[in-house]
Amino acid sequence: MIFINNTYSTDPTFNLAFEEYVFESMDQDETYFMLWQNDHAIIVGKHQNTIEEINQDFVKEQGIKVVRRLTGGGAVYHDLGNLNFTFIVNNDSGKPFDFQSFTRPVVKALQSLGVNAEFNGRNDITIDGKKFSGNSQYAKRGRVLHHGTVLFNSKLDTVQSALKVKKDKIESKGVKSVKSRVTNIADYLDPDFTLEDFKKALVSYMFEDGELKERSLTQEDIAAIKKLQEEKYATWEWNYGRSPEYNLRRERKYPCGLVTVLMTVDRGIIKDIHFYGDFFGNGDITKLERQLVGSKPEESVLRRLLQDNDLSDYINGMTDDEFIDLMLY
Repeated sequence: MIFINNTYSTDPTFNLAFEEYVFESMDQDETYFMLWQNDHAIIVGKHQNTIEEINQDFVKEQGIKVVRRLTGGGAVYHDLGNLNFTFIVNNDSGKPFDFQSFTRPVVKALQSLGVNAEFNGRNDITIDGKKFSGNSQYAKRGRVLHHGTVLFNSKLDTVQSALKVKKDKIESKGVKSVKSRVTNIADYLDPDFTLEDFKKALVSYMFEDGELKERSLTQEDIAAIKKLQEEKYATWEWNYGRSPEYNLRRERKYPCGLVTVLMTVDRGIIKDIHFYGDFFGNGDITKLERQLVGSKPEESVLRRLLQDNDLSDYINGMTDDEFIDLMLY
């Protein structure tokens, strides 16, 4: 495994382009572990409707960058008190969204420091039931990108102000606010233990059984990353896109995540439809949306369509019955 310590930038548009570049363009036979940080940013999930996830007035006032990532899941706030880690590996098992094997090194590293960290829920790492790390994944051609956040000493008040956390998502967790369900790991460590100390501990744990092979980015790498940054991650089209008009909106919380459907129906026919949420799925959900356009929103019609589609490609973990419930009830 090759280690890349990304100290080149704290700009989220560069760093997400950096991730995609390593995933798509570096040696496909190699595996990678990367550490990086974003300054003052909201990173929204691949399937989310950006304007519904952020406090737009606060974001503008504070100069917070809003960037969409390749992976699903929910929106997260990043600052320099937050550390991000990425694994890029080959996976021919076909098993989707195996979060626990990737989060294990972080959990074990913290446990070695005396912190009672554990994997919890779909994709979180917690201490005493409070989340300090969220994780998400993207897979393509047998290759997996897994990344996660670690709240070390992040500004939790800003997390609360920057993000719109939906009431039903909070209620499903049985707690009152964002701040009450997240924590910084610095609160559980010696006061003199810094984020840099934690980075060193994590890298040491990662490579304790093998040689640390570190790679730096070349000028050619950086030029290619900047091109991707400018053409994709720094664009309004990628980060916001069009907020669709609709005449029907349904939102449901399922075990697979929070799913929202926006639908325009005219004379009993679906004219336009979009799905948003913090769910995971490697398929292009616009393919499912295009198949639904022109259909009647009736159970028999929807079940026939689902027979020809593997719903888990688009919304991993959602059952056909849950999809029908979302669409019709």
